[in-house]
Amino acid sequence: MADDEADEEADEGPVVELGEGASVEGVPLARVTSRLTWGMEHSTVEQRVGDTEIRTPDGPTSLSDVLAEVDEPYFERRQEFEESVREVVGAGPVQTEE
Repeated sequence: MADDEADEEADEGPVVELGEGASVEGVPLARVTSRLTWGMEHSTVEQRVGDTEIRTPDGPTSLSDVLAEVDEPYFERRQEFEESVREVVGAGPVQTEE
């Protein structure tokens, strides 16, 4: 019986209502980088995921366009790559469609 009560409580956890607002274009950078194995050369990253549109504060941007502005030839860790991308695109709220 105790297990049934615990299952019911888990099902009644906090509910997050999704709004009916505008959608967000592009994919989160973390989703792109989590699918890659690090260390990786700049050119290999561009070849594998360069055509992906990522979310940025200025709207969706092609990762190829961002990588064109990154001078780092090799990314040893995922965090290093993400920091390089954020230096180019900035950080902040992502625009939504209106």
